[in-house]
Amino acid sequence: MSKSLQAIRGMNDILPEQTPLWRYFEDRVARLLDGYGYRQIRMPIVEFTELFKRSIGEVTDIVEKEMYTFADRNGDSLTLRPEGTAACVRAVLEHGLAGGGQTQKLWYIGPMFRHERPQKGRYRQFHQIGVEVFNIDGPDIDAELIILTWRLWELLGIRDAVSLELNSLGTSAARAVYREALVEYLTARAEQLDEDSRRRLTSNPLRVLDSKSPETQALLADAPKLADYLDDESQVHFDGLKARLDAAGVPYVINPKLVRGLDYYSKTVFEWVTDRLGAQGTVCAGGRYDGLVEQMGGKPTPGVGFAMGIERLVLLIETLDKVPAEIARQVDVYLCALGEPAELAALALAERLRDRLPALRLQVNAGSGSFKSQLKKADKSGALYALVMGEDELARQVVGCKPLRGQGEQQSIAWTALADHLATCALQA
Repeated sequence: MSKSLQAIRGMNDILPEQTPLWRYFEDRVARLLDGYGYRQIRMPIVEFTELFKRSIGEVTDIVEKEMYTFADRNGDSLTLRPEGTAACVRAVLEHGLAGGGQTQKLWYIGPMFRHERPQKGRYRQFHQIGVEVFNIDGPDIDAELIILTWRLWELLGIRDAVSLELNSLGTSAARAVYREALVEYLTARAEQLDEDSRRRLTSNPLRVLDSKSPETQALLADAPKLADYLDDESQVHFDGLKARLDAAGVPYVINPKLVRGLDYYSKTVFEWVTDRLGAQGTVCAGGRYDGLVEQMGGKPTPGVGFAMGIERLVLLIETLDKVPAEIARQVDVYLCALGEPAELAALALAERLRDRLPALRLQVNAGSGSFKSQLKKADKSGALYALVMGEDELARQVVGCKPLRGQGEQQSIAWTALADHLATCALQA
């Protein structure tokens, strides 16, 4: 027997019982970003491979080991996007959105792809919401991005479970001087480094700071500190960011080892982390990338942004039991009808109710069946009320309104009064 078809490892179906929470989360984020003046942009999920090599950096783990890259029929090398910033910058450049110094505040949502070892909270196809801002170079916009995420955590009920880590990487020139000092220190102690850090020592030494090896972290205790190499411009910028976060009441900790995994960051970097999800603790991260647009062929353009992982944040909401009760219920009212004349009348009545109550989630029974079987389906749907229409109800132009989730007897409600009745009992439940 042939092997049964199944999803690719690390690429998961999001099932109907899961999607209400996803939609709730996505709607909350979209409304929040609208309120702060951000506009949505939608980019392709496939880009030329060169885009990511030029932006992310050829010696990063993403480009070296994790990208889904293939040749198309024309022989072009294409890649499923592993992150969104590079694609957004490409779109901004291609369409001249930041030309003439015009400010752009953009956001996007969609799947990203990395060939990693799948585990809880880390998948090969994962979903992100990203925010990018162009042509604002001060710490005020860095602070706004962090403050709006702080507000989002409150809206979702998870603020107490996340904490903010901050660092400044300085300008590329200052970072190059620090890199030399770090490499000199680590090279003299290379035999004490873990294997991955020894590899990074020659390709991307700042990532050694992010090593998960306890031995390497102990060795780094006496290593040169990035903060000691910050240029004056970056220090003023970082002080300005901290002052604004203090003014807004956003707590944070300075993490001098926070460097992020992408080459394009400069000055501000930040992560929102949680200790409630095990090893996959970062739920939102970002920073400033003032040199990226120029690096990709554009004019010097300040840039800053962040991305949040939808899977991890949805998991955190579930872990903290912060799923709103109303989204767990997908049907408010289930309409049962017995016999073709009643079915036809019920169909027309349902459409009139939808006209009067656009917010009402009304499901009409399909597939006939006895009243008993229809009421079982009504109960299984999670509806608050079942509406019942048979020959007697049809003749009197009423429906039976039966509570399914609480106390109370079935009532007969006239068709003309039904919308007002449901507005009170079903929509305000």
